[in-house]
Amino acid sequence: MTSAKLLDPLASGRAAFAVESGYLAACTVGPPPASTRRAVIADVESAAAGRMNIAEYCAVVERSRELYAGLVSVHPGRVAIGSQASVFAGLVAASLPDGAEVLCVDGDFSSIVLPFVHAGRGIHVRSVPLDRLAEAITEATDLVAFSLVQSATGQVADAAAIVAGVARHGARTFCDTTQAVGWLPVSASAFDATVCHAYKWLCAPRGVAFLTVAEGWELRPIHAGWYAGDDPWAACYGGGATLAEDARRYDVSPAWQAFVGAEPALELFAALDPAAVYEHTTRLAAQLRAELGIPEPTRASAIVTWDDPDGGDLDRLTVGGIVASGRAGRARVAFHVFNDERDVELAVAALHR
Repeated sequence: MTSAKLLDPLASGRAAFAVESGYLAACTVGPPPASTRRAVIADVESAAAGRMNIAEYCAVVERSRELYAGLVSVHPGRVAIGSQASVFAGLVAASLPDGAEVLCVDGDFSSIVLPFVHAGRGIHVRSVPLDRLAEAITEATDLVAFSLVQSATGQVADAAAIVAGVARHGARTFCDTTQAVGWLPVSASAFDATVCHAYKWLCAPRGVAFLTVAEGWELRPIHAGWYAGDDPWAACYGGGATLAEDARRYDVSPAWQAFVGAEPALELFAALDPAAVYEHTTRLAAQLRAELGIPEPTRASAIVTWDDPDGGDLDRLTVGGIVASGRAGRARVAFHVFNDERDVELAVAALHR
């Protein structure tokens, strides 16, 4: 191994992917690393031969829980597993008192807004622009639900100000970290509850989501099934099962095959230096903004967006070999560990054609 590779803290991360140049869409879906591809193929082949090992599936789920807990710096006992962010948001919504006020962000991702809008029981949803979220918290606010990184714009929330505002008024926080964990260092313990779907920046198969819940906040386990039992294999039948004492009581029965692919992806990111990932991704994003004359945001982001109401820039990116996305009238690109300066150059060339 060359000395340059030894000095590169992300060399192993880059080597794990076979992504072609021009893939700037980790904010839409993260490509699987080679280890995930191998694990999924091996599992399908074993299943096709009738060699499914349910005990090993469960062990994979538990290892994934532990790996994710390490990524967001909480104890595994504070992590619940499931498949969709909206399901966990619905769990939080069902645990609010009747008539509660939920403060959201204008234009936030609907999976963490709609469950509260349709919760019934007099729950009232109020929304404000992200940069006004902290100051909009009042004594009437029971919960502040927001994405740490906005899907449509890439804007990073001022989490410290929001948490401080919540503390002043006795509210709680529910933070969606789906567009953050994997490039932005996250400490889930800063919030009362967080949710993350792992198919974006953590490059896992779709169908793997995690909920973290602070100690002392008892949610209503409305999705409880056999896997939420203290002993899942003793909780398969009837209504007398004892639920787990920790966050596992909020588990949703896992999609085993998805977790087979998630475990090696989570293992890969757990082995990377989060500060190095943050520096790399935000540096590339800043280079693209400088080339395009886009002002730097208040808080650095690995996602770059700009107004593109007719989709013309997105078309130019596509013609130029860039995989990008368009959201809410904006063109959107993202930089991850597998991207480098060539991707910036390709994007600039495509837009200047």
